[in-house]
Amino acid sequence: MKRYLVLLSVFVILIVAVAPAARGAEPASGFRAEYIAQVDFVGKRLVDLANVMPQEKFSWRPAPGVRSVSEVYVHVAGGDYMIPSMMGVKMPEGINRDMEKTITEKPKVIETLKKSLEHVKTVAANMSDADLDKKVKAFGGREMSQREVMLVLLNHMHEHLGQSIAYARMNGVTPPWSESGEPPTKKS
Repeated sequence: MKRYLVLLSVFVILIVAVAPAARGAEPASGFRAEYIAQVDFVGKRLVDLANVMPQEKFSWRPAPGVRSVSEVYVHVAGGDYMIPSMMGVKMPEGINRDMEKTITEKPKVIETLKKSLEHVKTVAANMSDADLDKKVKAFGGREMSQREVMLVLLNHMHEHLGQSIAYARMNGVTPPWSESGEPPTKKS
């Protein structure tokens, strides 16, 4: 019986030790950890802002031919899948440029955005530090490191957060972190 308990204990310890690596545990420090923290920061702001925008404003656009509120959020989600695909990351089924026009209901838009943010964090967690220096052809054949591609992705999210803030303000919606008096650099 004692031997059985020892073997069971060893088995449990191995499971606990190996499970985080198997699911792409987030790095504790370094570029990838900082990157994931930044995705959390900008992602929370995007989702929080989408949550406070009324559903009837999701079809609002500042001018003809410009993305609507929902199209901006779904565009961010599409980029969260398409940009990593330039590094060989497989895109899930159903991800395409048309989704900006087909996903318009607030709950589905927010769900799509949240899933895409988790995808980006998983991509970053599953990369090695050596992967960051690997070169890939992206954006019309331009050679870039995978780190640079990941930075473009983060910049893309921030760019459209700014656009979403402008859209919200134009519609009389105050970003929730502005109402709370939260400093712009504080993680929320």
